Amino acid sequence: MNARSALFDLYGDHVRSRGGRARIAALVRLLEPLSIAAPAVRTAVSRMVRQDWLCPVRIDGLPGYALTERADRRLSEAASRIYRTDSQEWDGRWHVVIPQRSAQRAARERIRNGLAYLGYAPVGDGTWIAARPSPELEGLLQAEDVRAERFSARHQGDDAELVRRAWDLDAVGRSYLRWLAEARALISSLPDSPSDEQAFAVRSRLVHEWRKFLFTDPGLPRTLLPDDWPGDEAARYFDEHAERLHPAAARFVDHCLATAGPTRKGQP
Repeated sequence: MNARSALFDLYGDHVRSRGGRARIAALVRLLEPLSIAAPAVRTAVSRMVRQDWLCPVRIDGLPGYALTERADRRLSEAASRIYRTDSQEWDGRWHVVIPQRSAQRAARERIRNGLAYLGYAPVGDGTWIAARPSPELEGLLQAEDVRAERFSARHQGDDAELVRRAWDLDAVGRSYLRWLAEARALISSLPDSPSDEQAFAVRSRLVHEWRKFLFTDPGLPRTLLPDDWPGDEAARYFDEHAERLHPAAARFVDHCLATAGPTRKGQP
């Protein structure tokens, strides 16, 4: 777990619901149980400021960092996918996006990666589909100054076959099985009566690894997935233990946010 990813997890899972801002000293203290050193935290924070994910603020006269509007939107969307809070029934229509081809190779790569993160898959030369429109799509296109044709349509064929062609569900399923084995080993490493800090550390690692599915699982409606989909069992295991460890983890976060003192003089 690198410092930048850990900070995204921390802000998304804890800090965002507490006002979206924290002192730098608290951030350093909160990442200590994850074996992330203070210099790495400060370097990651500086990088996230340059990328418009965080902005400097003063909290009770001490230096801190708050989520930008862009980051708040990204973490809100990520949370709905991580915890599957958007349970709307699929209406059978696909969201189709045909982005204008950018002249810059790097921009084309960013658009491809961004669309894949948002749950879209290519089904032809320059045509992408997703089961639902992503709230972040407009921001992605604007950031690259790219226009795109967008519309909803029904597939005149077998939707399940379309899914098999667009996404490698076998690979995603194998990833869920690996995650489940590793998650069970992680949970079993906890003592019978863990401290709040231990619960926070294990839960943070659990959420961090689960969050990686944002980049690989398009979040397709259950009706389009195989009957024996491994993601179902993995999701039940994640929900059970993320919820069980949350109270202790939350106490540790509250304690650090309330008590972490200032960093050494001259540091941000």
